[in-house]
Formats: sequence, structure tokens, C-alpha cells
Amino acid sequence: MKKFLGWIITIAILLIIVLCMGPFYIINEGEQVVVTRIGRIVDTHTDAGLHIKVPFIDKITTYPKRVLSLDGDPQPIQTKENLFIVVDTTSRWRISDPSKFYQNLTTLNNAYNKISDIIDSSTRTIITQNRLSEIVRSSNIINESKTTKSDLQDEDTKEIENLVNMNSTSESVYKGRSELCKQMTIEANKLVPDYGVELIDIVPRQIKYSDELTESVYNRMIKDRNQVAQAYRSLGEGRKAEWLGRLENEKRTIASEAYRKSEETKGMADAEAAKIYSEAYNKDPEFYSFWKSIESYKKNLKDYPATYSTNMDYFKYLYSPSGKK
Repeated sequence: MKKFLGWIITIAILLIIVLCMGPFYIINEGEQVVVTRIGRIVDTHTDAGLHIKVPFIDKITTYPKRVLSLDGDPQPIQTKENLFIVVDTTSRWRISDPSKFYQNLTTLNNAYNKISDIIDSSTRTIITQNRLSEIVRSSNIINESKTTKSDLQDEDTKEIENLVNMNSTSESVYKGRSELCKQMTIEANKLVPDYGVELIDIVPRQIKYSDELTESVYNRMIKDRNQVAQAYRSLGEGRKAEWLGRLENEKRTIASEAYRKSEETKGMADAEAAKIYSEAYNKDPEFYSFWKSIESYKKNLKDYPATYSTNMDYFKYLYSPSGKK
């Protein structure tokens, strides 16, 4: 009995010693490990759970199993039409084979550097084979929107666009930005599997002109806006001249019509006055002659202090003592 208890105690002590040496390790969700023994890979695990290792001999290297992101550095690239643009990409990737990853890259920092070089190379290869319009656009909707918009525009806007040549269609896109991103990913995936990596996608996060080209683009934009402004001014001046011409014609028409009516009124008044004069003359010719002479004296003699006459007939009513001739 004592001998049996001694064996149990010995086994318990050995078990405690083994447990203290740490033969177990845990893989969490979203992790995968590579087990190496004296520098040689002996096993890999991608499932979460409790696993066993040889204490002091096996080394556990843990890698993430989730999708990782990589933001590249901006790099100047020449397009097919020899325009320099600065492209800043972002990509998603994951470790597909932890054994190859450990053999070729070992650490995540090494992986970031290597994958960044591969992405930069594939991005440069694809962009240099395509025009700028293919890189920044994914469809020809800009031309379709211009056609729809032109149908809704008024005549003045269409005239302005004709003046500044704004009706020209943009360059057609045959591949587009999305297709080029797929091509970049395919090009990069030709190399990354050797490192135990799967590249999910590559997306240009930012595309801008180089510093040398930016100033030229801004100058062209300013020139285009000045042309549009000048077109509006020219159209405004034309409309102004048109409205002023209409105004002048209307003024002449109104003045002519007013003059015609005034002449008609004056003619009617003169006729009415002549009629009244005729009726007055027929009633009393002597009084009519006297009245007209007095009116003439008031009009013609008011500015003369003295009047000399040789018995003219004009002054017949002045020289007659009775006021008669």
C-alpha cells in the first residue's frame, strides 16, 4: 500500500512539473500559429482551441487570420499619354499559408514592406499602359449626362456652350477604374502566393496631378472659366443691345403715334376755331374786325413805347375817336 501511494505521489509530482513547463497553448479566434522545433516547421494550426507542444523545444509563432489593410506611399507614375500623376493606393490582404509566410517573411513588418513593393510595381505596370481617363473614371456617364442636360437647357445656355465649345464630349472609357483595379490585383497575385499571402484587392485611394502639372491644370481651368465669363458678358451685351433697340423702336412708335394724335387734335381744334370765328364773323363782321385788331395790337405793340404812323389802315381803330374807322 505504501509502495502504491509512493507511485501516485511520484506521478502527481511529475504531472505538476510537466504542467509548470507549459505543454499547452491556446489559439484565439482570428489567429493562426506556426510551430517550429529547433528552427524547423513541424506543424501549423488555423483553428481556435487548446493545443499541445513540446516544452522548451517547440516555439509558437502567432499570426492574424483576419483581413489586413495596407496603405501605400504616394508615388509618381507616368500614364500612357506621358502625364505624371501621383497615385496613393490602399489594399486588403491576408495570410493564406502560414508555413510559407514564416519561411519567406517571418514577421508582419517584413510582409508589409514586401507586399508594398509588389503593389507599387503592379500599380505602375497597369497605369503606364492606360490613359488618365481610364484611371479616374469608371463609366461614360459624364457624356450621357451631358446629352440629357442639353435637352433641358434653354436657348441662352446652349448659345453660351456653343460660344465656349462646351458641347464637346469627353474621352470614352473602355476599361474604367474598377477594371484597372482588378488588373492590378491580378498582376500582384502572380507574386504574392509564393509568400503565403492572398491579396484581395488594390484600390487607388487618391489620384492627383504632379506639382508641375497641377499649375498647368489650374491655369487651364482659369482660362476656361474666363471664357465662360466672357461668353456670358458677350451674350449679355447682345441681349442689352437687342432690348435697347426694341426700346428705341417702341419709343419712336409711341412718339410717332402721339404726334399723329396731337396733329389730329390740333387739326380738329383749328377746324373748330375756324368754325367759331366764321360764326362770330357772320353774326357781327364789324365787331369781329374790331376784336381781331385789338388782339393784334396787344400782341404786337406791347414792346414799343411809341408808335408813329402815316395814317395806316392797320391803326384805323386807334385814330378813330369813336373806336370805329
